Order: sequence, then C-alpha cells, then structure tokens
Amino acid sequence: MRGLWLEAMRLAFRDDLAGPPLADGEGVVRVHLAGICGTDLELRRGYHAFTGVPGHEFVGIVEEAPSAPEWIGRRVVGEINAACGTCATCRAGRRTHCPARTVLGIRGRAGAFAERLALPLLNLHEVPAAVSDEEAVFTEPLAAALQIQAQVPLRADQRVLVLGAGRLGTLVARTLARTGAQVRVAARLAPRRDQLRAAGVDAVAPEEVLAGSADVVVDCTGHPEGFARARAAVRARGTIVLKSTYAGEAPVNLSSVVVDEITLVGSRCGAFAPALELLAARAVPVRDLVQARYPLARGTDAFAEAARPGA
Repeated sequence: MRGLWLEAMRLAFRDDLAGPPLADGEGVVRVHLAGICGTDLELRRGYHAFTGVPGHEFVGIVEEAPSAPEWIGRRVVGEINAACGTCATCRAGRRTHCPARTVLGIRGRAGAFAERLALPLLNLHEVPAAVSDEEAVFTEPLAAALQIQAQVPLRADQRVLVLGAGRLGTLVARTLARTGAQVRVAARLAPRRDQLRAAGVDAVAPEEVLAGSADVVVDCTGHPEGFARARAAVRARGTIVLKSTYAGEAPVNLSSVVVDEITLVGSRCGAFAPALELLAARAVPVRDLVQARYPLARGTDAFAEAARPGA
C-alpha cells in the first residue's frame, strides 16, 4: 500500500506499507481526499510521539465491513477517536476521552495519508449526496469548530475575538458568526482579512486588538504565543477557548488568571452530524479554503506547502 510515513519527525512517501489491520466491528475505507491539519504539521515537529501514517481528515468509500456488509460502497467520513467502549469513561459518555482510545493518524492507529485506513463502523458517517468530496473533507475541522458552541454559551451582546485566520480559525469565525455574537478575527495577513470581510466577518490586524476588549477569545493561532495574546485581549471574568495544539509549552501567569477570574476552556473534537448538516445546507462555505491539491505520491510537497507562512 502507498502512503506517507512519519518517524522521528521525518516524513517520507512509501509504496511498501502494509494494509490497515481490521479489528472486529471495523471497516476499511479507501481514501478519496485527505486534508492536512495544523496538528499534522505539529506532529512532524514533535508535538506528540507518533510513528506511522499520519492524517485524520478524510473522505472515502467503505471497501470492507465484515460485520456489516451493508456499509460497503458508502461514501463516508469518520470520527477520529476509536474508544474501547467498556471503560468507566466510555460508559459515562466521554468516549473521545477514553484512556485506552486510539486516534486516527495521531495515536496508535494508521491515518488517512494512505490509500486505505481502518476505523470502527461506529465512527463512520455517510456523506449526503449533496456534499462533494472537497466539502466532506472539512467535516472533522468543522465539527471541531462547532464544539465551541457546545462548551460555551454565547449571546448576541457578547464580543468574541478569534485569534488566527488559518483554516480552523476561519471555520470557527464562520460558525460563531451564526450565533449572532459580535465576532471579530485578528489576522496577520491582509489577504486573509480581505477574505473574511468578503464573507461578512469583521477582521483586523493583531495590533488593532485592544486590551480587555473581548468577552470570549478563541485561540486558533497554533503557536505558544497565542495564549499570551488571548490573555491580553480578554476582559476580567471573560473566557479563553484554547483550540491550538503545538510542540513545546506556553508560559502562563496563573496568578493573573486567578485575580481576573478568567475561565479557560480546552476544546477539541466535535460531533460530525451537525457539521454534515451545515455542509449539506451550504450554510458554512468551505470550498474557498482549498488552496492546492496534490497526489499522494507528492504528499511531502503538500506538507511543505501547508507549512508555508500564509498558506
């Protein structure tokens, strides 16, 4: 099988990979498209010790499903956390935090930058016919953006600042704008600000953000300095939502967090069904976020492009 292999922070294309192992209740998916996430870039920089095929944003066709052959031929996307289903955490409904879980392309499970992958059938979601492959590949990051609303109640009178205008930051801004809250994005690059404004989202340069001007700040920068920027921008008794994962650590003045009674919210994966509904309804545009397409054999070139500032 062909695919990308990550080992010791080095990425290479290989054509000698074994096919994905298939456990009970799982299916094999032939990948049509896969997206490069900021987490994939950080894995290459050593964010988490992972050896194998990376990649967790995908759309494809089910080719094997021994326990449920009716899945064969369906076009699907898949939730990335494969839980054990039996531990106390799973029984309590927190499957995405199962201590024994594998995570597609991140932890203990070969990912989407290969011709095939395997996931529990429980994790798969059929893609509506109205959603193209290029749109469907955004299901996972769109679900992650929507997770913020499941964690933080928002009102129309609240000022929400999104730091970072990459793909995730843009999706976060577009989904939060649907709540009626006053959403603003701090974006370093003028073309990104123009793109956001064209879609009806207020955008400013980072230096234009006033201290203490936001009720809620969402850090999508993907960099350690994002927390410091968020801390400066949030008001007393405000909320910071942390969406960034990265190699290294960020310094935090915990005393100031206590004194100003700041709420910190870590935010990760979200539910796929609402994301697919929005994509099918064309309620959140995503096609303009596709910058380039590469064949699998040029996957290392794709990573280089995705890591380029401004990409």
